[in-house]
Amino acid sequence: MAHKRENPTTDVYQIVTDRILEQLEKGVCPWQKPWHGGLEGAVSYVTGRPYSLLNQLLLGKEGEYLTFKQVKEMKGKIKKDAKSQMVVFFKLIPSKDFKKTKDEDGNEKMEEEVKMIPVLRYYNVFHIDDCEGIPSKRATFAPSHLEPVEEAEAIIKTYYDRETVKLIIEQSDRACYSLLHDTVTCPKMEQYDDIEEYYSTIFHETGHSTGHPTRLDREMGRMFGSEVYSKEELVAEMVSAFLCQKCGLDTGKAFKNSVSYLKGWASSIGGDKHLIVSAASKAEKAVRFILTGERPALS
Repeated sequence: MAHKRENPTTDVYQIVTDRILEQLEKGVCPWQKPWHGGLEGAVSYVTGRPYSLLNQLLLGKEGEYLTFKQVKEMKGKIKKDAKSQMVVFFKLIPSKDFKKTKDEDGNEKMEEEVKMIPVLRYYNVFHIDDCEGIPSKRATFAPSHLEPVEEAEAIIKTYYDRETVKLIIEQSDRACYSLLHDTVTCPKMEQYDDIEEYYSTIFHETGHSTGHPTRLDREMGRMFGSEVYSKEELVAEMVSAFLCQKCGLDTGKAFKNSVSYLKGWASSIGGDKHLIVSAASKAEKAVRFILTGERPALS
């Protein structure tokens, strides 16, 4: 597809902000995760739920796991020489105890008390690769074949070559910025159906990275869902919207998904649309920093 270039005389920041506010007035659909095919770690074959972090470490390998009993119930077989892995859990066991109490006359007596004590238990599971005759429940991932956009790639390369923040592109089910490690992690391009959504995601997380103390030193918030955290999400998504516009990556579908994301976070802190205008001001500074390394003058 052809990507339009920005008119240098156009105030792109104001145009995008106005368009977002206009869409918010109309109402938007819920935000949708724009990538697919991410790895979800180790999960129970029967329930589909991921195991706890401790069990993820014990199992070591992502994928579906079954107990010996579950394999047999499904008419499957364990491969020869396959080894089981341990999964741990806490079980509450009643424990009787006695404590001294006093009756109405002040006389001491012993009263039975039952406490529930957590006791660590374990069971064994087998990875689905070690089983025969068990079909995987996971949807197959068909990689898309998208083409990089030169303008967007140039912005990304310039910024990450200049700054110390590290960009990690890998097959995953998450996009995030780690303030502690100063790293941006995003799913691979082949996990997206739309190239606009791929760059929108990278630009969003890149926006977060500008808040690092060595850059624009923005208050970012560490508690998910807090007001500061929510406002930072607005800033990062506005950065994404501005950069997508600058690169000509502006499809209706991607734009509406971005607006949906903004609406969700704005709603979490009162729903005031003026929060978008406030975020846009900070996002403009972040975009200028990404593009040029320019830092706002100290007042």
